[in-house]
Amino acid sequence: MIRIVLCAVVVFVLQASAFAAGGGRPELRAMLGQMLLVGFRGAELSDDASILRDIRQHDLGGVILFDRDVQLRTAGRNIQSPAQVRALTAALQAAARTPLFIAVDQEGGRVRRLREGAGFPFIPSARAMGQGSPDATRQEGERTGRLLAGLGINLDFAPVADVDVNPASPAIGALERSFSADPETVAAHAGAFSRGLLSQGVLPCLKHFPGHGSAMADSHLGLTDISRTWSPAELIPYERLIPLGASPLIMCGHLYLERFDADHPATLSPAVLTGLLRERLGFTGVIVSDDMQMRAITAHYGLEEAVLRAVEAGVDILVFGNNLDYDPDIVPKAVDILVRGVDSGRLSRQRIEASFDRIRKAKALLAAPSGAVRETAGDRS
Repeated sequence: MIRIVLCAVVVFVLQASAFAAGGGRPELRAMLGQMLLVGFRGAELSDDASILRDIRQHDLGGVILFDRDVQLRTAGRNIQSPAQVRALTAALQAAARTPLFIAVDQEGGRVRRLREGAGFPFIPSARAMGQGSPDATRQEGERTGRLLAGLGINLDFAPVADVDVNPASPAIGALERSFSADPETVAAHAGAFSRGLLSQGVLPCLKHFPGHGSAMADSHLGLTDISRTWSPAELIPYERLIPLGASPLIMCGHLYLERFDADHPATLSPAVLTGLLRERLGFTGVIVSDDMQMRAITAHYGLEEAVLRAVEAGVDILVFGNNLDYDPDIVPKAVDILVRGVDSGRLSRQRIEASFDRIRKAKALLAAPSGAVRETAGDRS
């Protein structure tokens, strides 16, 4: 098993180096495949698995692992034991021409896909970490990063940068996912956890921009309007961490905020993602959507309109968890939608190339020595 894992690491580094170097003008469909990150069913993969088809035929950019299948209400969807996860991630990477993002939500506390019952160590919640020192939080980030890297997981959808404005918020406060009600404390601990992950070669992803902590509703279940509860203080963690290059990825939330966009949630809003996050706050990294199958999106938009609006708004990677709903053909469907968007002139090729370039740069960090990853990503003590 050790020999297999080491071989997979060598192949990954070689692939990532080639990806970073370029090697000709990439085809449109290959670039579009890199803009998708999806969930799938199976703790082991047969050769005819749809996810392997998506990786081989559609140049899929990434996958996300879950411990439970929400739709089937069963355990062990992708995660059953450390040895099983290592074998699964190695098989996924071996099928890819371009290195995959292999992602997981491993925040700690209630939101962790790698649990003790399957043989993984406990990780405390963000709220618990926030009551200690940033240095202790950095050490938790290091432990988490070491765990993930050893499993072949290279992207953690953590830490949460939401401010605990409403401790009863069903998706954040009630689950102890925020470090603190003080935005400066959130910034300090989110930055520390990110540094810990990066020190182990695992990329962090701050979430959920522009701030989910005041929400009275859960965007998994429907539209989340934060117009009356949100305040600019919820941007402070991003204002502090973006100039430091603390995270190469930021996830936007399906959050409706009327002061910025009276018509669309943040994921579909050029005013929020391009105007606020890119132009005002200066973020140059990868913008990741929250799960596009959440009811906040699917209850109000069809698949085609949601996909096109998200990319128009500034999303670089579209996430389809394939867990709230399951569609084994979501990748070819989404690629076809984006191709039609380019062919019709609604999306320019330059817009696609910009996302592809940001994704390429983020993936190149995975092939760099750990010190180079920390320096490039803005490790600051």
